[in-house]
Amino acid sequence: MRILIVPDSFKGSLSSIQAADAIAEGIKDLQFEMEIIPMADGGEGTVDCLISADRGTKMRDFVTDPIGRKIQAEFGILKDNKTAIIEMASASGLLLIPKGKRNPLYTTTYGTGELIRKVIERGFTRIILGLGGSATTDCGTGALQALGAKLLDKNGINIEAGGLHLKDLQRIDISTLNIYEDIDLTFMCDVSNKLLGDNGAAKVYSQQKGASKNEVQILEDNLEHFTRIVRKDTGIDIAKFAGSGAAGGLAAGLSLLFKSHFVSGSEFIINTTNLRVKIQNADVIITGEGELNSQTKFGKIPYKIAEIAKEYNKTIIGIFGNITEEAKKEYKQEFPYMLELCEKGISKEKAMQNAYLLLSGKAKKIFEELQLN
Repeated sequence: MRILIVPDSFKGSLSSIQAADAIAEGIKDLQFEMEIIPMADGGEGTVDCLISADRGTKMRDFVTDPIGRKIQAEFGILKDNKTAIIEMASASGLLLIPKGKRNPLYTTTYGTGELIRKVIERGFTRIILGLGGSATTDCGTGALQALGAKLLDKNGINIEAGGLHLKDLQRIDISTLNIYEDIDLTFMCDVSNKLLGDNGAAKVYSQQKGASKNEVQILEDNLEHFTRIVRKDTGIDIAKFAGSGAAGGLAAGLSLLFKSHFVSGSEFIINTTNLRVKIQNADVIITGEGELNSQTKFGKIPYKIAEIAKEYNKTIIGIFGNITEEAKKEYKQEFPYMLELCEKGISKEKAMQNAYLLLSGKAKKIFEELQLN
């Protein structure tokens, strides 16, 4: 029997590689033919997934994290030696910051801009940028400043970091940065939210990043101000395109400098890893991630995998850290076999602390129960 193990990360506890290893560990004694492919959709694990598929390499460099500390961030290099893979979360991600210090009024994407600049300085002309896991709502101003943009206040001084200071912008000058026009920048993301409004970067996502309800409106007002100044000085409306709200507006900001375009993160990974063919050739597919909820069907990798498995009439098993009550009813057809780590008195905190062992045990249990051997 051929088993295809293709989980996404269990955010905050296991990377997609660790999750795949845990599942494989649970069923290793059954002596199946196993293939492991760590999955991602633009967030954590994107570099690992793409360099694994391409047999590329991983590198590190020093950058500034969202609250101004120096850290080492990973990026991937594909075999063509022209393409770099960057997860913005590795430089500007929410999980880099202690919970008590998370606040998008002050967090910055400066480190993501540094990482982009450094791979360009190394000679790479194509960048694939995963936009998941952001700690920021600064409209990419930090990244723009790291790349040399002048975002000036009334005194002709660069504005300070964070969404709070977008209101201080009076003039933007990118006239000397045409060097970036020759760089192909691909945004990997399954979020189609625009920058502003009820479905925008501030109102939908900023509370998850540490903003209070009052601060959400401050961020919304500041994003509106920023877009007005940008439109006045450049003639470009960065708020109009689908996806401009991704990563706290990072995509909107970077679109000022680069020849950029969006791709669906999940579809990009599926195509790059030749996943359709691998699902066709497997007997059982195991996938999963941190939570199965009402948002899963909007482009999340496990849902996409379940759709393909159903298309080819393959057995699909979904193991998740947590499954909401609504999801248990909503996804019965996509995941006829669904298991969760948070059950029978196991709290979310305990499940996250013991995710590897719990995931391994769940994989073993479901195969024994279904007599898949």
